[in-house]
Amino acid sequence: MASASERSYTRRDTVIFVACVVLSLVGLFSPSAWGLGISNALRDTVLAPLVWLQARAEEGRTSRARLQAITLQRDSAAYLAQGIPSLAAENARLRQLLALSGRISTPYVAAEVLRQTQATDGRTLLLDVGRSDLVSEFDPVVAPEGLIGMVLSAGERSSVVMTWAHPEFRVSAYTVGAGASGVVAPALSSLGADGALEFRGVPYRDSVPAGTLVLSSGLGGVYPKGIPVGTVTGVAREQAGWERVYRLLPAASPGAVAHVLVLISPPGTSLERAFPSDSALAAIRLDSIARVRRSDSAAAAKESAR
Repeated sequence: MASASERSYTRRDTVIFVACVVLSLVGLFSPSAWGLGISNALRDTVLAPLVWLQARAEEGRTSRARLQAITLQRDSAAYLAQGIPSLAAENARLRQLLALSGRISTPYVAAEVLRQTQATDGRTLLLDVGRSDLVSEFDPVVAPEGLIGMVLSAGERSSVVMTWAHPEFRVSAYTVGAGASGVVAPALSSLGADGALEFRGVPYRDSVPAGTLVLSSGLGGVYPKGIPVGTVTGVAREQAGWERVYRLLPAASPGAVAHVLVLISPPGTSLERAFPSDSALAAIRLDSIARVRRSDSAAAAKESAR
């Protein structure tokens, strides 16, 4: 026989069950306005802490999403900002090359420098033009600043360029103003970028001052006349009192070019009017000499410190 406490629990459960059924029926069949009012009252009182927590959680998710979007935008902007200087430099070089092509009256082929022909050989370049573009061996290759080299071998759709850093490079040249003539070749010793070329065969009686521009003379039938080769930076050595050899600062750097012009003009042509005016060349020479002097001063200071 059930005890009094058990009967009390059973009666209580029954009352609760009946109350829940009644409330369910009331909620089911009552007008919708009553249900909305009751739910609003519950949200404003009993469920208010839960509603507040839900709102904070939603704000946190939104904040994280916004932070991620802002971070992505910042990273994209930083990446684009890093590429702006290189793009501006490439754009400036392309404009210079376009201006040079407009001043050249002889046939040429525009080419892109792909890479070095060998991983360890920085003295040759690979171009994306070949015999199908009318490019052949011994065609001169120039940049807006001056001479790069000549085509060493030409394939059907690519070609290899021998730059002025190659040991076999030679070009007959003359000086602007001084009238001295000679042959430009790579330096015998590795003196860095400021002494990579030598102007050889200059008679001892012909003194060439620093800052003098050296142009190709057109002799030899390979390089047209008037292409800037380099700027005199000083005397490299004297041989037996009858010849002076001058150091040259190269006019163009093969390692810095991405686009060049391959000249397919016949021998004997002149490009004296295709390159910068005398005033621009004078500014280039002064800047080159200033850089060389700063380098020499730094080297002398380092040597004296030892």
